[in-house]
Amino acid sequence: MKVAILGAGAIGAYVGAALHQAGADVHLVARGPHLAAMRQHGVRVLSPRGDFTAHAHATDNPADIGPVDYVFLGLKANSYAACGPLIEPLLHESTAVIAAQNGIPWWYFHHHGGPHDGHRIESVDPGGAVSAVLAPERAIGCVVYAATELEGPGVVRHLEGTRFSIGEPDRSLSPRCHAFSEAMQAGELKCPVEPDLRNDIWLKLLGNISFNPISALARATMRQMCHHGGTRQVIHTMMEETLAVAEALNCHIGISIERRLAGAERVGDHRTSTLQDLERGKPLELDVLLTAVIELADITGVEVPTLRTVHAISDLLSLGTAA
Repeated sequence: MKVAILGAGAIGAYVGAALHQAGADVHLVARGPHLAAMRQHGVRVLSPRGDFTAHAHATDNPADIGPVDYVFLGLKANSYAACGPLIEPLLHESTAVIAAQNGIPWWYFHHHGGPHDGHRIESVDPGGAVSAVLAPERAIGCVVYAATELEGPGVVRHLEGTRFSIGEPDRSLSPRCHAFSEAMQAGELKCPVEPDLRNDIWLKLLGNISFNPISALARATMRQMCHHGGTRQVIHTMMEETLAVAEALNCHIGISIERRLAGAERVGDHRTSTLQDLERGKPLELDVLLTAVIELADITGVEVPTLRTVHAISDLLSLGTAA
């Protein structure tokens, strides 16, 4: 199995290192000091499950790699539309693209069925720019339940979690999903193939849509947000509104808000990816989280006043990072 990790940051390098350890032909695409460190020393993974180093091929030029069986996208969703020159050399006729993104994916209504089948979500696929680069037919969804951070160039700190749930937009249990799942399991990662990944998308989003923007606005960790009474209530309300939108789209999460909060609290003093991006002066990945759900609320007629308020404030913050 030949796999390219396009965007070999904290999550991408972790997955690539695990697959490489299991014998897959892995190619890491990165740049800058992180790339230089991976070329010289490999990917160093520091984990409570045991530290290891993987010496996979690393490059900043996908043309050096050529077509692969799977592209694992570790890029932020707000860079998908511009990734055409990077991903094109990696594709052959049947290359699958595994998008490990938070939030609502560009392929969400592809083979969805029902009244919204084929609907394009403007906030995540503006003018069809993402679909033009990443054909929905290639997409395999991926919901990440692992927390990692780049501790330094070439060094990934694995904090917790090893599950990467995957699934087809058309809900089929495809051979390509099963093959990738087996490779991930060989690398000692959990990778269940879900019959309807959209339920997992909403379960993960329940936390991301609330904790991520609030963490950036308050500069707070998961533990701090859960322990502050007022913030905890705002997050609870945001989760209630998000659940209402999911239910309107016939997705059923099957977990209580209090249980979801308890799980987040156990993570401790972890900084969300949005807070990390803010601290590094990077654009904030809010369109696929907040903006997309508000757009879905509009088409389903669900009232989401708290989501709209938090979106307005965090969007202003995001404009500052993009300036």
